[in-house]
Amino acid sequence: MAYKCFECGKEIDTKSIERRIICPYCGSRLIQKARPEVLKKVKAR
Repeated sequence: MAYKCFECGKEIDTKSIERRIICPYCGSRLIQKARPEVLKKVKAR
């Protein structure tokens, strides 16, 4: 699973944040899960 830094916007691998939840590029502690760019459409009832 990929994560994305909230401050600098770079994608981070799970291996690099395995021990500490911190961005290796800017040092920010605000990390969010990266969402896919393709939206899923659900048919309404």
